[in-house]
Amino acid sequence: MKSARRQNRMEALQILFQLDLNQELSTQKALKHFEEFYSLDKKQIDDFTRRLVIGVTDNLKNIDSILKNASENWRPNRMAAVDRNALRLGVFELLHCNDIPATVSINEMIEVAKQFGSESSPSFINGILDKIRQLYPNPDKAK
Repeated sequence: MKSARRQNRMEALQILFQLDLNQELSTQKALKHFEEFYSLDKKQIDDFTRRLVIGVTDNLKNIDSILKNASENWRPNRMAAVDRNALRLGVFELLHCNDIPATVSINEMIEVAKQFGSESSPSFINGILDKIRQLYPNPDKAK
C-alpha cells in the first residue's frame, strides 16, 4: 500500500514531467490540468504535491546546476526525463524540506523510480542523490 506522501510524490513527478516536455506551460496551468484530468476522483491537488512542484520549478536552475555538478558524465538534459524529474524532486527535498529526513527523501525517490523509470533508474537515482546529500550537507535537516 502506498503512503499518501508517496502518492503526492508520484503526482508531482507526473506534473514535472508534463512541464519538462511542454516548457511553454506555466506551473499553475500544469497543476490545474493535472487536477482536472488526471487526479484521482478529480480531487484538488494536495498541498504537499503543490509544494513539491512549485518548489522544483521555482528553484529549477539551481537544482539543475547541483545535478550537473553531482552527476559525472550526465548533464540533466541528457538524462531520461523520468530520472531527471525524480532527481529534481529529490534535490528539492534534500535541500529545502528540512522536515523530511534525507534517507526518507532518497528512499522515496527510489520507490518512485521503480514505478515510473527504467530498470536502472533506482540505482542511478540512489547514487546521485546520495552524492548530493554528501556534497551539500544540511545541518537543519530532520534526522
